[in-house]
Amino acid sequence: MTELEILARNADGLKKLLGVAWRDLANPLLTPFERREARNQVDLYGAELRRHYQLMEAKRSYSRQQALNKNDGGNFDKPNSDKPKPVFPVAAGLGLQAKGK
Repeated sequence: MTELEILARNADGLKKLLGVAWRDLANPLLTPFERREARNQVDLYGAELRRHYQLMEAKRSYSRQQALNKNDGGNFDKPNSDKPKPVFPVAAGLGLQAKGK
């Protein structure tokens, strides 16, 4: 199981806990202390869920960046690349090298 799958699974669990905490908060029989504790749980689970979502987005962004770098998507702005310059065919069948800066 990848780290991203673990974070997604934990986020699902936190969403369920958050739902339970909101249902507890809706109970009219709660004492003021219990109501305050339920609000604290809602705040705690909400903050933890936001943190998990931020970690998931950071992990996805990192994975996308790695994929771009792997496929040379991140090397467009490097003028002194060791890769051969593309050859553009012309009507006479001769090739012209692209100019490098």
